[in-house]
Amino acid sequence: MATKTTIFLTGATGYIGGAVLARLLSHPSASTFDITVLVRNAEKAKILESKFGVKAVVGNHAELDKVESLAENAHVVFELAESDNVPFIKAILSGLRKRHAKLGDLPILIHTSGTGLLTDDARGEYATETIYDDLNVEQYKAIPDTALHRDVDTLVINADVEGYARTYIVLPSTIYGIAKHPLTEAGVSNPHSIQIPTLIKAALARKRAGVVGKGKALWPDVHIDDIADLYIVLYDAIVANPEKVGHGWEGVFYGENGEHTWYQISKAIGEALVALGITTDPEPTPFTVEDFEKYFGGERWGWYSGTNSRCRANRARALGWKPKYTTEDMLKSIRPEVEVYAKKQ
Repeated sequence: MATKTTIFLTGATGYIGGAVLARLLSHPSASTFDITVLVRNAEKAKILESKFGVKAVVGNHAELDKVESLAENAHVVFELAESDNVPFIKAILSGLRKRHAKLGDLPILIHTSGTGLLTDDARGEYATETIYDDLNVEQYKAIPDTALHRDVDTLVINADVEGYARTYIVLPSTIYGIAKHPLTEAGVSNPHSIQIPTLIKAALARKRAGVVGKGKALWPDVHIDDIADLYIVLYDAIVANPEKVGHGWEGVFYGENGEHTWYQISKAIGEALVALGITTDPEPTPFTVEDFEKYFGGERWGWYSGTNSRCRANRARALGWKPKYTTEDMLKSIRPEVEVYAKKQ
């Protein structure tokens, strides 16, 4: 009988986490996986256990003792829910440290960050020429400690440097597409992303597409199916030959397959609004500070939709990752999303 691989996965009911869990459940080695997830919703926990054969622990990310214990009991942790929760990631790392001390094995942590790490303060006024390459370790090391996600990413990398875990960080960019897999069909996992839907909901409320500044800033994009595949490609490569896969400072993997301006997204939203008869003009108008408060939770996240974040996933592709969907597909995906949220109004 094959030895079971103990896996602790966070974010099972989320957009990325659900897509990755669905792939683990259909993985060629699925019968050897012993998967545990932490979910807040007891009803979803029941579905995960009865329909999908996953051990579901009911709890939340503030229950740090529970998080630590679940991490300690797993050889592999897929952290797919939190990019900025320092106490939460410390609890996971504490569990992995205890496991290493007790069993002597080297647990694996695959953590989710994001290309928000690479952002500037362009406010939509210009496109930067700075492009980050995930093969360029020194460039990544030079990112300031004040950058978004940096405090958590540093904790993850330090665990690798200290030698009690092998750590890897995946940084998705603008993720798009309505996720379709057994977990979304069962009502367990969220089928929608955050960035583009936030702009869509603001546009529907304004009855006009909006944009930050001139919309000139650039961001990468990646389809939900492609980014979920990256986690599996990475995991399979680690299992096949861990010495051939960079980890720690050399275990950073950007997730992108093309890039877009913020204006392109806003214009596509505007065109969808026209098609649905919500407005007669597809041209986006600039968001105001009042809009930021109304639709984005304040200026910090309002201006965020005018930042640059440019990168190339060369390390990810060197592993054998082959994303299929392009920026053109991203722009085509916007109208179906607008239609979904228009119906919810």
